[in-house]
Amino acid sequence: MTRITSDQRMALRQRLMALALSEKTTPEESLADQIDHLLEEVLEDEPLTLPRLAPVDAYSEDQRVVVTGLGLVTPFGMGIDPFWTGLKEGRSAIRRITLCDPSDFPCQIAGEVPGFDPRPYMDFKESRRMSRASQLAVAAARMALEDANLQIDESNRYTTGAVIGSGSTALPETEEAVRAMIQKGPMKISPFFIPSALPNMPSCQVAIQLGLYGYNTAICTACAAGAQSIGEAVAVIRRGDAHIMLAGGTEAAISRLGLGSFCAMRALSSQNAEPERASRPFDVGRDGFVPSEGAAVLVLERLSDARRRRAPIYAEVLGYGSTCDAHHVTAPDPQGNGAARAMRLALGNARLGPQQVDYINAHATSTPAGDIAETLAIKQVFDEYAYSVPISATKSMIGHATSAGGAIEAAATLLALKHGLIPPTINLDNPDPVCDLDYVPHTSRVADLQIVMSNSFGFGGVNAVLVFQQIDAT
Repeated sequence: MTRITSDQRMALRQRLMALALSEKTTPEESLADQIDHLLEEVLEDEPLTLPRLAPVDAYSEDQRVVVTGLGLVTPFGMGIDPFWTGLKEGRSAIRRITLCDPSDFPCQIAGEVPGFDPRPYMDFKESRRMSRASQLAVAAARMALEDANLQIDESNRYTTGAVIGSGSTALPETEEAVRAMIQKGPMKISPFFIPSALPNMPSCQVAIQLGLYGYNTAICTACAAGAQSIGEAVAVIRRGDAHIMLAGGTEAAISRLGLGSFCAMRALSSQNAEPERASRPFDVGRDGFVPSEGAAVLVLERLSDARRRRAPIYAEVLGYGSTCDAHHVTAPDPQGNGAARAMRLALGNARLGPQQVDYINAHATSTPAGDIAETLAIKQVFDEYAYSVPISATKSMIGHATSAGGAIEAAATLLALKHGLIPPTINLDNPDPVCDLDYVPHTSRVADLQIVMSNSFGFGGVNAVLVFQQIDAT
């Protein structure tokens, strides 16, 4: 965020003191006019940061919703520490695919979860009846509860629910079922295929494995699903249908079926020679997204409860907005109009002005059309301040986990807020001339972060935007 420098502040202070002591005021120019002229002289063309608004009074502490736990399964590994370390160091987790044979595909690289073993997080026999996407979701949910220092028991299980975003819920399992049918006949299809493949199964398995008897649903809006799940879970708590929600997204689509389908769409990068350099949002050399897998689950709870149990608080969910481009099944509105409306809705919901946002975690998938559309959307909403607000694309390091992406990036945004450090956009060597904003290239940046935004835009034109604010836990 652009702020007055120390030199500007001193110069402004001295001039204002001189003005206050001066007796040379004239009827033709009011004191306010003279102050405006001084601001223009001292700041020149620099935009002046708006004062922060007071905390929102529209909600009671029983309706204000905070994040108290994060659970992460990503291409950097299991948990928060490897994820945040990888992001802040600007490392790529993209490698050649090992989950299937990619040798006859244009794209042979992905962000795979390394060495995932479900057994520490669930009964092994039960895990074999789940899709990989459900396994990742359950693991992330358990880690989120542990991070929140929250025990599920008879006192809270009836008021605790789950909403997990999912998209291609069971592509590896679907591929296996079709292979069994073709090679051995229909009666050789696993009886657990349908119960594992339904899009609500990750959310239901989280509830089954953790004993959550409260509100439960699934959001299936492709690349926006993880973020939308968080926004909708906040609404569930605010209207009183739950006190605690586990919300996020999961994805495990790296298979020959999934890879082949995306390649047929010409949606994926083919820069196989240097996997770690293939995901390059906003760069003129970008040629499609790099597929990824993973899961992220956030523990959301009422501020009153979090304070009562002295829980760690990452941030308050201050704003949420969702819209639809209604333009195309895969391509974004080329001017970013739907994305811009979602950002405005989120800011309006939070009762904030654009200049109060300290950082934007961009959707930025590294596709030619998508990165331009998002840049234009940010310019629509933030006007001249668009050139001052830091923006970064964590997909440059972990690829695009589609329905899990919004939740993983929400977690990245919250960790940036916690540590006062903006993760970089790596591989931004030759910026697209149309993409001319501050994308924090190559290395992390220390910053005073109070209010942050996370963008997620999905196939079908669904847009979801979240706004978080740092909050005092006491």
